[in-house]
Amino acid sequence: MGWFKKGSSEEREKGRLNIVEGMWIKCAFCRAVVYRKEVDQNFKLCPKCGYHFPLSVPERIDALLDPASFQEWDAGLSPGDPLTFVDTQPYPGRIETYQKKTGRCDAIVTGEGRLHACPVMVGIFDFGFMGGSMGSVVGEKICRAADRAVEGKTPFILVTTSGGARMQEGILSLMQMARTAAAMARLHEAGVPFISLLTDPTFGGVTASVAMLGDIILAEPKALIGFAGPRVIEQTIKQRLPDGFQRAEFLLEHGMIDAIVSRPHLRATLHTVLRHLGASA
Repeated sequence: MGWFKKGSSEEREKGRLNIVEGMWIKCAFCRAVVYRKEVDQNFKLCPKCGYHFPLSVPERIDALLDPASFQEWDAGLSPGDPLTFVDTQPYPGRIETYQKKTGRCDAIVTGEGRLHACPVMVGIFDFGFMGGSMGSVVGEKICRAADRAVEGKTPFILVTTSGGARMQEGILSLMQMARTAAAMARLHEAGVPFISLLTDPTFGGVTASVAMLGDIILAEPKALIGFAGPRVIEQTIKQRLPDGFQRAEFLLEHGMIDAIVSRPHLRATLHTVLRHLGASA
């Protein structure tokens, strides 16, 4: 009667857990356990609190741009190791690990596409690549995209999600704050619109430079945005921070950003902004 055997209890439990883990996901904001399919079918929004789950770069491109309109640039740019940096492993080995994991050379994708038929330049950070950290390649790609935007008089949209500057590149990483700020200044001088979209999380040197320099600064609901994390700030100033501190809603209330836009309305809002800035097709 061996064909009636159901396998060990350990195997059955393992199979049950795999099904459960694949079907359900925990919200990072309200901590509710929600049905993954319901999240995926609703722009990856939590059905309980509206928190915006992270999007992959391809998902972000699909959400922002007209179908099949995106053309990537500079995909082959890969960082070097000028400092021969070693922490728990050499920097080149860490880079190789994330390149294999994500299928891209660094933490940002840049290129050109169309939004409601309007040509736009875009840069999209990938938090899955070393926390979206900004090193020399990320800075270089942002600068190249901005220069192309100036040349073509094409609006530039930057979508940020980052832990900040990349420590493995030291001062070369911090230099990208000044380089990207200078690139945004060139956009401003040329009268080319720059729209910054802050998503959860956007921190560190990225917030302290390019992310907050948009002509229009938008954020997704409940996104964490700041320089240092709240625990670091509390330990430094020895005070308890206000509820909701560093969330997008707090920043909007205090004049740090221009608007909070839910993902289902983002394309329409961007199109409206581009029309008002005289950049629509």
